[in-house]
Amino acid sequence: MEMDAQRRGMFWDVLEGRVPPPPAAVLLGWELVGVDPEQGTIEVAFEAGDQFANPVGVIQGGFLAAMLDDTLGPALVATLPENQFAPTLDLHVQFLRPARPGRLLGRGRIVQRGRDVCFLAGELIDPDGRTVAVATTTARIQTVR
Repeated sequence: MEMDAQRRGMFWDVLEGRVPPPPAAVLLGWELVGVDPEQGTIEVAFEAGDQFANPVGVIQGGFLAAMLDDTLGPALVATLPENQFAPTLDLHVQFLRPARPGRLLGRGRIVQRGRDVCFLAGELIDPDGRTVAVATTTARIQTVR
């Protein structure tokens, strides 16, 4: 992945170290694997720690939902200029199988982009290549003042 030094905006400012990463992303162990703003796609990795586990030793669904939100949102935010952001309006998650602590790969994509409202989709993949959860989301592009 080649970084464009001219890119500006919240996503790129974090990647270039101009602003600190969001605390939630740090907690989730967010790591950029690859991004293609022209295609509206992103791949990120998360480190699901033991502290995210429920009593039976699998990752609690709320953390998986947060990882998906922190996959899909950046797929869109990476395409926005520096004065725009896109908060999530709706997030629908389906849990397909248990996820164990460790590295999870998030893949996200813009499904349809309107002037203000955008639809995104993605999945979380475990180290064995199995999909553990999928999500769709709606986000609204807003100007930051």
